[in-house]
Amino acid sequence: MSTGTFTPKPGAAPLSRMIRAQAALETRMLLRNGEQLLLTVVIPTLLLVLFSAVDIVDTGPGEAVDFLTPGVLALAVMSTAFTGQAIATGFERRYGVLKRLGASPLPRWALMTAKTCSVLVTEVLQIVLLTAIAFSLGWSPHGNPLAVVLLLVLGTAAFSGLGLLMAGTLKAEATLAAANLVFLLLLVGGGVIVPLEKFPDAVRTVLGLLPISALSDGLRDVLRDGAGMPWGDLGVLAAWAALGLGAAGRFFRWE
Repeated sequence: MSTGTFTPKPGAAPLSRMIRAQAALETRMLLRNGEQLLLTVVIPTLLLVLFSAVDIVDTGPGEAVDFLTPGVLALAVMSTAFTGQAIATGFERRYGVLKRLGASPLPRWALMTAKTCSVLVTEVLQIVLLTAIAFSLGWSPHGNPLAVVLLLVLGTAAFSGLGLLMAGTLKAEATLAAANLVFLLLLVGGGVIVPLEKFPDAVRTVLGLLPISALSDGLRDVLRDGAGMPWGDLGVLAAWAALGLGAAGRFFRWE
């Protein structure tokens, strides 16, 4: 019996095509979600414009926008890679989306790769928008672009690992509450809007070890002060990335 001819040819698509298609789907879903847009675009933009235009917090010598922009860029990375990804992945797990995708030809590691690509695309759009707004407010950046890229990549890895760890171990409702709570706490105590120098010495030491503090301070050292490679902040972010991604890979539950 001769074999029939089927068009299109049956079987799974090439892995690279599956990852691109899943990443494009993840990005479209993220950009269509009103709550995600509030976290990733609206809140960072409002904070940058409001605190740059109104003297609410003493940001030290120099223009307020030069202090605020690096912190808001760090906040944008956290809102997408941690808060937004944790909430979205947590509810995908609750509704069985991850379980069904795990049974598809797309490998689970490729699904995580697609999610990471979606996060990176969203962050690029955020950074372009926030940078344009900052320039319109009189921002004057300095420093090594390579150091900025390394900080953003390591910051994304650190927050992604922590977000996936939370989404893969807690119930969806608990993830929603915890992710938003952590977002608010790190917004206040992570050096984004309020300088860490405003906190007591003992508290400042602990806050300086947080990933948001390392990312915002590292970006500020480079973009405002023109410093070289911020190895200390890069080391903190690398440690959080290794810890978060390692724990997520070990404890993440798909259903």
